[in-house]
Amino acid sequence: MVFLQNAWWLLVLIGVMILIHELGHYWAARFFDVKVDAFSFGFGPRLFGFRRGETDFRFSLFLLGGYVKMAGEQAGDETASDPRSFQAKPRWQRLIVLFAGPAMNVVLAVALLTGLFMVRFPKFAYADGAATIGYVRADSPAAKAGLRAGDTIVQIDGVRDPKWVDILMKEAAGAGRALNIGYVRNGQRLQTSVTPILDPKGIGSAGWEEDTDVLVYAVRSGMDAERAGLQRGDEIVSVDGKPIRSIAVLHNVIRESEGKPVELVYRRNGQQQSVSVTPKFSDVDGGRWLIGVDLERRVVMTKLGFAAALRESVDQNIKGALLIYQYLEGLIERRMSPKSIEGPIGIARLSGAAAREGPLAFIGLMAMISLNLAVFNLLPIPILDGGGILMLLIEMIMRRDLSLQVKEAVFKVGMVFLMVVVVFVFYNDISKLFPG
Repeated sequence: MVFLQNAWWLLVLIGVMILIHELGHYWAARFFDVKVDAFSFGFGPRLFGFRRGETDFRFSLFLLGGYVKMAGEQAGDETASDPRSFQAKPRWQRLIVLFAGPAMNVVLAVALLTGLFMVRFPKFAYADGAATIGYVRADSPAAKAGLRAGDTIVQIDGVRDPKWVDILMKEAAGAGRALNIGYVRNGQRLQTSVTPILDPKGIGSAGWEEDTDVLVYAVRSGMDAERAGLQRGDEIVSVDGKPIRSIAVLHNVIRESEGKPVELVYRRNGQQQSVSVTPKFSDVDGGRWLIGVDLERRVVMTKLGFAAALRESVDQNIKGALLIYQYLEGLIERRMSPKSIEGPIGIARLSGAAAREGPLAFIGLMAMISLNLAVFNLLPIPILDGGGILMLLIEMIMRRDLSLQVKEAVFKVGMVFLMVVVVFVFYNDISKLFPG
């Protein structure tokens, strides 16, 4: 049942992405009077559809994608000499038609987040405060660089007075690359460098966590935390007298207890209370001691007006696009791992989970996928929109068309490359389902 739900929500998600992306190409083509032969959901044999005017709107067999087929789209097509064909239009018009698809995905991502933030804008409680470290894992890159809990990061590479989200972005895309860190300890400004390593998910990790409130997100049934009366929203103040300012610190204290009862102090409605909780060993994640609570950082929920929501949406999408390009740069330099790439199977799993969580979570995922689709399509790879845009720019600089032989060769290389990417993405997804 879960599999079918995931598959359905994947089709919904991909369907919206295809519709918006291809509508961008379609509208731009029609604006410049380019004849559009087909508007297809999916690839391969036509299943069903309808004809409106000169365009066949169809559903095809393989639904993970789509296309707009314009007359004379490829050099050498029989219709290339038609004055309404794609190739007959000025290069600047063809450039706009190609760019319109990814542009519509960017517009969708910005619009979705803007609407989402007008309904619910989640913000970490200390997001605007100083970037103070709450935990440093032993033997981690941060620990080897001399950083400690309580240090405040005031510079990371070229970013001064960074927020913790800036640090996380630099860390995630910075595996294998030294990050210059300026920090303050006991009022003294110090300097060091941290080189993140790849974590099991395939992204950079420095081994630090933010100093923040730690709250109970959920209480697991049948565990000792439930017996002790812990509830969602309780703030964990200390365990066995050790202040808790990061989730990792709590996990460490519970692990070190080795099953012995621990004294847990929590705050509820401004009042501190103390309970004794006995950890229980679980085989989950290789085996660990648990008290039966899921934890989260303190999040403040607000609503933004349209202007503020739009600004925040644009800002987050710009940061997201930069992070994607930094990650791709790390892949090319072989500093990053492709393990974090999600293919159709992974996106289906995420789609189903987001849909079950609620419409707001699904909208947030849709915005993220839409931005990723826009960035991917703008890569200068043959057969993608970015490859076509690059070839048109080259022709505009040369002031003449590339030869038909060159264009055909580029198209074939692009098709082979795309097939290799598809095979790799599916293999990567399957390897996550059956590790080892």
